[in-house]
Amino acid sequence: MSKIIITCAVTGSIHTPSMTPYLPVTADEITEQALGAAEAGAAILHLHARDPQDGRPSADPKHFMAFLPRLKQRCDAVLNITTGGNANMTLAERLAAPLTAEPEMCSLNMGSMNFALYPAIQRITEWKHDWEKPFLENSEDLVFKNTPRDIAQVLTLLGEERGARFEFECYDVGHLYMLRHFADRGLVKPPYFIQFVFGVLGGIGADPENLSHMKRIADKLFGDDYAFSVLAAGRHQIPMATIAAAMGGHVRVGLEDSVYIAKGQLAQSNAEQVTKIREIVERLGRDPATPDEARGLLGLKGADRTAF
Repeated sequence: MSKIIITCAVTGSIHTPSMTPYLPVTADEITEQALGAAEAGAAILHLHARDPQDGRPSADPKHFMAFLPRLKQRCDAVLNITTGGNANMTLAERLAAPLTAEPEMCSLNMGSMNFALYPAIQRITEWKHDWEKPFLENSEDLVFKNTPRDIAQVLTLLGEERGARFEFECYDVGHLYMLRHFADRGLVKPPYFIQFVFGVLGGIGADPENLSHMKRIADKLFGDDYAFSVLAAGRHQIPMATIAAAMGGHVRVGLEDSVYIAKGQLAQSNAEQVTKIREIVERLGRDPATPDEARGLLGLKGADRTAF
């Protein structure tokens, strides 16, 4: 494939405001950074919300609706809403915003896992908010819960009943087999858009040989019925995305996955990371897909069928 879908994950729920002054927190900041990423070449915007008062991850639909309609009015990017939230949220909390918004696309973690963020504490000397350090410390004893029953509920409520398609986030090889299980049950249908996730402590490591292995297993399980994308945490972001692009896959960047643009240098915007990976993939002979081309490749229902 010459067309490559660039996804930008704008803010996420992992990084905290003390890690970088450039992390978008308010609706205005998320809107402007998301628009910048779209202008730079991102066809899909992967979106979380935050409490504008202190930057803490939020599942409140009002925080999502403070920027979703504005983004829809001002760009044609695919707006992909998280169902993952963060590991401290219940499933009902995580689904509140996407059930309200009925987006074209949602992310879906394909299993429960340890989600260890606490090593980041070592790099922070001054804290902006009192919630941040305990949030990171508590991840040493935290499991992100997404059981088969949880996954089936997401697929039914958002997929079958509201027409959303999914970015299936697979943090390890076993998650690919879980996706195959739900395909066999008829709860998901091709084309499958599988996001290989590397470098999160608790998931598979960010090693090129792991990417090759994940692709081999996905080829075995899904044949020609899937497209893969790659995101890698931290310093692995651009190298692993580059390998994915060379292998014919799609890519994801953004401040959710890494706050850096180069070694020791903070990215000042999501657009900066999108611009960097776009230049790389174009040098590899790949053409960034437009939002409408991404919709066609992934079989999305269209922005006119959302509830915002």
